[in-house]
Amino acid sequence: MEESATSTAATPDDLKVRIQLNELEAMVLESKLHVEELTKENSQLRRENNQLKRIPLFVAVVVDILETGEVYLRQQGNNQEYLTQASEDLIPLLKPGAKVAVNNALSIVKLIGNIYDSRVRIMELEESPTISYADIGGLEHTIKEVREAVEYPLTKPEIFRRIGVEPPKGILLHGSPGTGKTLIAKAVAHEAKATFIRMSGSELVHKFIGEGAGLVRELFMLARERAPAIVFIDEIDAVGSTRSNDGTSGSAEVQRTMMQLLAEMDGFDNRGDVRIMAATNRVDMLDPALLRPGRFDRIIEIPLPDAKGRLEILKIHSGKMQLAGVDLTEITALTENATGAEIQAVCREAGMMAVRRDAVAVERSDFIDAVHKVKNEKVSDNRMYT
Repeated sequence: MEESATSTAATPDDLKVRIQLNELEAMVLESKLHVEELTKENSQLRRENNQLKRIPLFVAVVVDILETGEVYLRQQGNNQEYLTQASEDLIPLLKPGAKVAVNNALSIVKLIGNIYDSRVRIMELEESPTISYADIGGLEHTIKEVREAVEYPLTKPEIFRRIGVEPPKGILLHGSPGTGKTLIAKAVAHEAKATFIRMSGSELVHKFIGEGAGLVRELFMLARERAPAIVFIDEIDAVGSTRSNDGTSGSAEVQRTMMQLLAEMDGFDNRGDVRIMAATNRVDMLDPALLRPGRFDRIIEIPLPDAKGRLEILKIHSGKMQLAGVDLTEITALTENATGAEIQAVCREAGMMAVRRDAVAVERSDFIDAVHKVKNEKVSDNRMYT
């Protein structure tokens, strides 16, 4: 029994071999991990090497497609023009104005499509405002005209076809600051089932020659591509003022931009399902060519709200407020000749006065003090500009 136990026990040489075997297995595992890392690095270097050896592609614009099947291209950047060939698969996709990629042999490799300036892309409204027509008080007739000219041609085109009348191409909203011009545009963007593209006239005024006109051109290209669409130009007087020759390059560039805008609004190119809205508080400064029918078929003045309109605006802006003993009819009488923005400011100031007192509700005295405060601010502002 003792002899068999001794024979089965591990000898020092066996232990040494086992230790060496474990060490070798660990080295093999470590080598496999290292090989995997080297393989990944090698694949990355191969991709970078192939990228460096790949022939660069140049961007060109299709000018025309000839009857022989040749394509007339103009390369962007240097404006060089040349004739080239395209594969039978690409020929049906090509049209004048399309952007294509060409190789060193000037052969068309693929169709790129329209690429817009980043400043134009951000003008497209991704998320609709929360303002609806119900949030606008005292402008029922104006809203009706706006919907007839802008919204209905896009949402109910069959009515215009049945009657046989061409819908208005665009409307211009003008009036004193704070009367609700931009607010109406927000409501249209919310209600209309169309792409809404908004911009300010000052965004089209640029330093370099042709840059503003190029933005206008791309803006309307984007609108036609996203049709049905509504283009809203706020403060259009920044780019559409009456043309004059003062000899400065800045004035000439603004005029070039405006002429491109005139051509896009009513030129030879079909505008399609694209409606124009614009707003200004200086309609007297606008160029007559911009105001003629065919560009702005409706020029709508937004007046100061009457007593009924002021009461509606007060109800809208005080609807979520906790009121105590407040007669809105009385407050309406105190806000004569006030704009919608000033009435909104009255409601906001009345609420702030209640907050300042740590009150439970807004009282009549808060509204009266708010009216006096807003009126006094208005007087001080007028004095500042005189």
